[in-house]
Amino acid sequence: MLDFGIDKIALIGAVALVVLGPEKLPRVARTVGHLMGKAQRYVADVKAEVNRSIELEELKKMKTHVEDAARDIHEGVRNEVHNASTALNDAWGDGSANAIGGYDPLPPFYKHPRKNWRLKRGATPQWYKQNQGVRRNVQSGAARVARFRPPGRTF
Repeated sequence: MLDFGIDKIALIGAVALVVLGPEKLPRVARTVGHLMGKAQRYVADVKAEVNRSIELEELKKMKTHVEDAARDIHEGVRNEVHNASTALNDAWGDGSANAIGGYDPLPPFYKHPRKNWRLKRGATPQWYKQNQGVRRNVQSGAARVARFRPPGRTF
């Protein structure tokens, strides 16, 4: 930037005072200040935009490196699993695993036992339900109010 010392600024101010006069000098100084502020903000915005674009490029490069590393790891794990599964299938196909009394260690699929909660609830004794506070006859709020309303009061 330009190097202005105090002596140069004083010289410019004196020339401006002589040329513009004391009436117009404050308005011109204010206008120059506003223009300098706008210029500084514009330069700051341009710098910020350049910095953002540089950071975005760096992030894109980092993203590609991470994706490549993840892809390599995924391929390595997939290859190891494939090798292990082929080795297991080869060993399983030999008949060596079924040679132990014809026992198949893995069932074909899992079946949920399907327990009936209504049946279990019905098997609970009444005295236990009364002690635990389980309501047997559930009423709506209006029916409960009507049931426990004192006689003789009508609204």
